[in-house]
Amino acid sequence: MPDAFAPRQGPLEHIRVLDLSRIMAGPWATQILADLGADVIKVERPRAGDDTRAWGPPFLKDSDGNPTRESGYFLSVNRGKRSIALDLATDEGQAIVRRLATHCDIVVENFKVGALARYKLDYDSLRALKPDIIYASITGFGQTGPRKDAAAYDFAIQAAGGLMSVTGERDGEPGAGPQKVGVPIVDLMTGMYATVGILAALARRGQTGAGEYIDVAMLDVQAAFLANQAMNWLVTGDTPKRGGNRHPNIQPQDVLPVADGFIALAVGNDGQFAILAEILGHPEWAADPKFAANASRVMNHADLDAKLRAAFSTWTRHDLVERLEAAGVPCGAINSVPEAFADPQVVHREMLRNLPHPTAGSVPQVVSPLKLRNAPLAFERPPPLLGQHTDEIMKELGIEPGAREGQRR
Repeated sequence: MPDAFAPRQGPLEHIRVLDLSRIMAGPWATQILADLGADVIKVERPRAGDDTRAWGPPFLKDSDGNPTRESGYFLSVNRGKRSIALDLATDEGQAIVRRLATHCDIVVENFKVGALARYKLDYDSLRALKPDIIYASITGFGQTGPRKDAAAYDFAIQAAGGLMSVTGERDGEPGAGPQKVGVPIVDLMTGMYATVGILAALARRGQTGAGEYIDVAMLDVQAAFLANQAMNWLVTGDTPKRGGNRHPNIQPQDVLPVADGFIALAVGNDGQFAILAEILGHPEWAADPKFAANASRVMNHADLDAKLRAAFSTWTRHDLVERLEAAGVPCGAINSVPEAFADPQVVHREMLRNLPHPTAGSVPQVVSPLKLRNAPLAFERPPPLLGQHTDEIMKELGIEPGAREGQRR
């Protein structure tokens, strides 16, 4: 397979990835690798492609204003990749994937446990062809254990893994009940953990020449990032409860209403609280034994909350955030998504880019937050059309059109 590909830029520009994943967790991991410069070859089913292509509306519109086949969901996790349409149920499709694997450094897949072994596309089969391959398997429950064969989606794992039990308004308050996070956080965190494992395996391979098999389970990831909530239970034996936006250990940290919206207040120490009290016109709060120390503020939260709400109600979002930020008190206006991307800091950091697109003219992308000085990232490849690069990749493999009649886009 030739080494001459479309130019890439970034610290992984020498790395090639075979992406056998779909939906969210796997594609999130491979998009991170693509942003870092890797050449990511995404294998998709002919005609249907990745499931998320159909997860709309909304769909991207073409230059005439008509909906395309690219949903917003698909566009959020597939930037920087090349798409090849292959039918893995055929001997021909399997042979092409095996051939591709011999020219790749990394394989990422999220099929059910054992599914790819039937096609001889599992780790052991591909390792026999390329001993130093790094192979990451992403599943709901892992490769072992009593639930290893069960299907999983982010929503169900948020529930089973304890996250929803600590997310949502506390009992007895309006709107009380468990809530999911507003983005598929388990998928995203699973993709992040998978990427960390892959990069660690790459570093080790650079030292030893050995490949690696990485088993990443969404439920494991959910358990891992319960973080302080899990530790609070482990050290006390008390089951964590939903607390709404209120922090269980630090006060005041909550969402408070102002005259024109809401502000998230995140006071982290006694000094910041004293400054807050001064700005609100109540310096005496910082000397009150009920509020002077964080532990006292946690125990007397109800009294403090009532005072804060009364004081905040006279301010606008802009004016209070400006005063608090200038004084070093952590806070933030509760912005809508459009307001967040209009924030001058977000604009300055160029988090939103527009990339050329073959049918829409351009496609907006929220790009990687990583800023590397010596190996800067480049964002030039938009999320691909289904099978857009099939002929290109086949040619690189030395496979002529007449030899691939069984593969249709």
